Amino acid sequence: FGDALREIQETTVFTTHTPLPAGTDIFSFQLMEKYFSHYLDRLGIDSKRLLQLGTNPQDTGAGFNMTVFALRTSSYRNAVSKRHGEVARKMWSGLWPEKQENEVPIQAITNGVHLSTWMEPLRFQPLLYKYLGNEWVSKQDQPGFWDKIDQIPDHELWQLHQDMKARLIDEINERARSRWQRDKISGSSIIALGGLLDSDILTLGFGRRFTGYKRPDLILHDIERLKKLLTDPWHPIQIIFAGIAHPADQEGKRLIQKIFGLGQNPEYAGRIAFAEDYEQQLASYMVHGVDVWLNNPEPPLEASGTSGMKASVNGTPNLSILDGWWIEGYNEKNGWAFGSEEIQGDRTPRDAEALYTLLEKQIIPDFYERSDDEVPHDFVQVMKSAIKSAAPVFSSRRMAKEYVSNFYVPALDLKKNGK
Repeated sequence: FGDALREIQETTVFTTHTPLPAGTDIFSFQLMEKYFSHYLDRLGIDSKRLLQLGTNPQDTGAGFNMTVFALRTSSYRNAVSKRHGEVARKMWSGLWPEKQENEVPIQAITNGVHLSTWMEPLRFQPLLYKYLGNEWVSKQDQPGFWDKIDQIPDHELWQLHQDMKARLIDEINERARSRWQRDKISGSSIIALGGLLDSDILTLGFGRRFTGYKRPDLILHDIERLKKLLTDPWHPIQIIFAGIAHPADQEGKRLIQKIFGLGQNPEYAGRIAFAEDYEQQLASYMVHGVDVWLNNPEPPLEASGTSGMKASVNGTPNLSILDGWWIEGYNEKNGWAFGSEEIQGDRTPRDAEALYTLLEKQIIPDFYERSDDEVPHDFVQVMKSAIKSAAPVFSSRRMAKEYVSNFYVPALDLKKNGK
């Protein structure tokens, strides 16, 4: 057993994906003994040795912790962003009591997204071929290569984005129409599903799993202030929410009901929409078509946040709290950031204030400030910066290369050497 465990440890790679307690399965010791006791003789060990592998020294009575087990039975361990690496090393430092926190052997390999899958294929990728050439796929993880994005005329990129936004709104309208025809739902429900969305209006998108820590309702914190932004006669905004809640997540379901109820309320002018049946196709429409991608989880609970990467590589800038990947990705030119300070207790009021201020002072003016050609050039520069910064660094090609060089090759070398 000792030899087998050592071989497994030396050649196993483990990625921890979330700091949330719900992301770690813990089984009672009694349940483990019930189902594994008949293996112990075959393994040549007693139950104490088996259970010790999954016992968290910081909470010894909790049960068999699968993350602890995975960390103990691997030699190559990583979190999915640099910030998540810091959080994970702190969380699991008790497994290495002899080490300082910054020496805990959990590296960081930041997630990436597959560009050819998530970059819009019918219009946007042909634009890349036109101005970047055929090499944009083979050289996608070379940052300097993406400076060629600046060669795209502002009006051409803006018109393409406007077309993609129109496609998104057409898709949402068609889904709402189908629900009306099929289920005979009320007119107010049709509006809440996006029946009055307008492709000329600054559109924020929030698309991900609905759960409390992701705070989909942060922008609703000061509802009167938000109402003024939604109903401004000259420079209004609209918000498309999309996502699903886990069947057991009652808070997530409540948040969906709250947003849907606001969408039905005439006071908000049909400018809050909840798009149903969130899946990859709708996610693609959203990251291609909204103007700004909204992400405001409660720090430090965002391990990475790949939806924001998918948006940025399509030229959709992020309006995001500084957590997960955005700490690495934000460069003051490619989007907007808030929430860098650590706050004890409820941070919602301060984060909401920062969010509203960015919208009022920067994002809305940049979007609606048009030159004679009707192009918001300052906003388009942010779009271009989003592509240039995100595409090479947060691609799955860069990520895969890091896994290969940092983990897979060393692990394979050990296996070939018979250790």
